[in-house]
Amino acid sequence: MKILKKSFVAAAFVALFSGFAFAASSTSSAKKASSGGVSTVVRSESSSGSDVQFAQSISDALANGSMEDALALFDSYETSDEGLLSLKSALLLSSGKVKEADAIAVQLLKANPNNIDLLELNMMVAKQKNDSVKKNQYLRKIIELDPKNCDGNIELGDEQSLRKNYQNALKYYKIAWMSNPTNMTAMFGCGKMYYYTSKDKDARDFFNRMLKIEPENPQALLYLGKLEGENKRYKAAYEYVKRSIDSDPTNYDGYMDLGTFSRFLGKYDEAEAAWKKATELDPEYFLAYAYLAGLYDEMERDDEAFEAYKTVVIKNPAYYYAYESIGIHSWRKGDFELARKAFEEAAKKNPDNISYPLMATACYLKQNNVAKAKEYSDSVLRKISDKSSLDYKMLRMYHDQLGDMDVVLAVQKERNNAVTNGAISSKSGKYLYYLALYYDIRGDVSLAQKYYVEVCSIQSPMFFEYRLAKWAKNPDSDDTVREVNASN
Repeated sequence: MKILKKSFVAAAFVALFSGFAFAASSTSSAKKASSGGVSTVVRSESSSGSDVQFAQSISDALANGSMEDALALFDSYETSDEGLLSLKSALLLSSGKVKEADAIAVQLLKANPNNIDLLELNMMVAKQKNDSVKKNQYLRKIIELDPKNCDGNIELGDEQSLRKNYQNALKYYKIAWMSNPTNMTAMFGCGKMYYYTSKDKDARDFFNRMLKIEPENPQALLYLGKLEGENKRYKAAYEYVKRSIDSDPTNYDGYMDLGTFSRFLGKYDEAEAAWKKATELDPEYFLAYAYLAGLYDEMERDDEAFEAYKTVVIKNPAYYYAYESIGIHSWRKGDFELARKAFEEAAKKNPDNISYPLMATACYLKQNNVAKAKEYSDSVLRKISDKSSLDYKMLRMYHDQLGDMDVVLAVQKERNNAVTNGAISSKSGKYLYYLALYYDIRGDVSLAQKYYVEVCSIQSPMFFEYRLAKWAKNPDSDDTVREVNASN
């Protein structure tokens, strides 16, 4: 959006000065400043001298201050000049004053309905108002008058990009770029579409083109960092993103990537600081809190992870993984009521994962509420279509509190089928955990420890139950292992 706003105001400004027909006089020495031979500005007859002077004041304000400074100059200056009013509308739009921008833009277009610059202005106002009907009306008229129009094709590219039609989007961005090879928005669109379609060489080419025009362009630097990161060149990725943030310290995505690459480089403090900064920039978006929670989990800062996951579900109640993690940490704390509620929420949002109803049922059993455990597990069992599946048999065992030998044989069969190079698969490890937990709840500590030890022996586990098994394993684990081995 920053690229768009800057380029749009710049375009309005260029159009304004073109309308004033600035030119250097080369025919009269009397028209040259005595100190250095600088040419005097010649204005068109349609523009007043005061308008030309005011336009120069706007130029100075934009060069030395901000859009807000330039806009403030209009408070004490009345003009009927179309170019100045168009620029004022563009500045209002870029400053978030959409209603005021709209009022000016509509009146200007009424007086000159085929003016492409004014159609572009009205199109952008309609877009900011979320008026898709009006926006598309203006867009169709722009393309009808000028099929290669840069801003019109950029808008068409944006529409296709939002629909994830990246090839179509690229086509429009390329038309825009070829009509204006220095347009940063068109180049950025081309680069992003190549990035999304995994054409890294072409993407890198467009981002580097942007840097030739603007060496510290934050978007180009950010995406060059992403490209390096995806190729596991994390140091180079880190450096690009640092430059991007230096150029634009308000970029949420930049801090998210900085945290990611810092984490890969083992810079955990920097990763934490980057994601915390992201939460400050956008306190309502959930993703940075989720990344912080994962980092705290990795660093075994369990209480901080627990609090971060609770924030995640407040910001994004649909994020089931956070409910899973709240359940895990609540179980660790012995808060089986909160753990049960969390696992039940996770089950609602991801009903195909049998782990969640198994854990919710186990929570009821931990609370000695057998009736509720049966009621809840029964509601899940009725929805499982394959009654011969191991998922069904495992939950049935928890429901009935019997039938464990049949389940043990089924788990052993699953394990034998899934063993690779003598290693236990994650899927088999998950089932072993629920056998361990079943015996743990029933008070058979020795048998429970046997299975917990097996779960904890799995290399590169990819299931959350592994952490629960580690916490459940007897602190005197070496003695437990010797006892279990002796009994085998």
